[in-house]
Amino acid sequence: MPDRGFASDNAATVHPDVLAALARENDGHAISYGHDPLTQRVHATLEREFGPGATAVLVFNGSAANVLSLRAACRPWEAAICAAAAHINVDEGGAPESIAGVKLLAVDTADGKLTPELVAPRIERIGDEHAVQPRLLSITQSSEVGTLYTLDELRALSEFAHGHDLLVHIDGARLANAAAALDCALGEAATGADLLSLGGTKNGLMLGEAVIVRAGASEAGGTLAFLRKQTLQLASKMRYVSAQFDAYFHDELWRRTARHANAMASRLEAAVASIHGVEVTQAVQTNAVFARIPAAAIAPLQERFAFHVWDETQSIVRWMCSWDTTEGDVDAFAAAIAEVLADGDQ
Repeated sequence: MPDRGFASDNAATVHPDVLAALARENDGHAISYGHDPLTQRVHATLEREFGPGATAVLVFNGSAANVLSLRAACRPWEAAICAAAAHINVDEGGAPESIAGVKLLAVDTADGKLTPELVAPRIERIGDEHAVQPRLLSITQSSEVGTLYTLDELRALSEFAHGHDLLVHIDGARLANAAAALDCALGEAATGADLLSLGGTKNGLMLGEAVIVRAGASEAGGTLAFLRKQTLQLASKMRYVSAQFDAYFHDELWRRTARHANAMASRLEAAVASIHGVEVTQAVQTNAVFARIPAAAIAPLQERFAFHVWDETQSIVRWMCSWDTTEGDVDAFAAAIAEVLADGDQ
């Protein structure tokens, strides 16, 4: 497989500022399991970002962050409503059901985004002991297809959910990309959420995500520390996870890296717009480009650049840009697409 490409922002390198923070922290001893001063400082930063009274725990990865959120929010007879394309429904290996014990009620969407109208039919048989009870609305910001919820859309969804006694969870694996695109704070990009998973690995960290419970869902927040331990996500040398987040928030590194990734996706969209045979299928609002290309062109392109096929039946591919994607990467990829598709026309 090629060294560089557009397969995933997980494939990107670690930001130098994050590596430097790890090196600085690698001096002397520190209290373990998150009781060190640096971790406490990161917790205070997360509370500032997500509101007074917010509770946070740091974990290793995004799957665990989502599972931990579901465990904190739902009892065994309760369910989470999510988009059919949601990561928790498609790409967690069944962990929400097998580990969290939470049934998922999936909703088909055209653009990865839920609306009150789409969610409403899944809120049914309330109080019926024979039926699983909806308890959580899980949305992804930005969505699995790179689209954005506006702040007004988030408010409308959260007001609807709360009006039906549902908690709101945001899968924020790419929340930084959303906030950069919306030009708002991280907390604002998660408007209306009671719980959220805050990603870092896709945006310049080596590893590490955070689970945050806002003050309005304090009962769920009180369980986080215990559930994290049970879910095998309590790092003994927590300061090395915390050091990354400390760098992430310093001078809004998260915004700079996310804004660059978004800009590279916009550049790629513009570069392929005039190529015959390329049809961009979703609005390019963050760091992802989804496109339909001739099926015969996929394998030749993948020999030169890594990327994933999103829908084999529709010949839709996903091109992800990262914090370390360069203009040269984008231009070379666009040129290769034009070349391969031109050869196919002959």
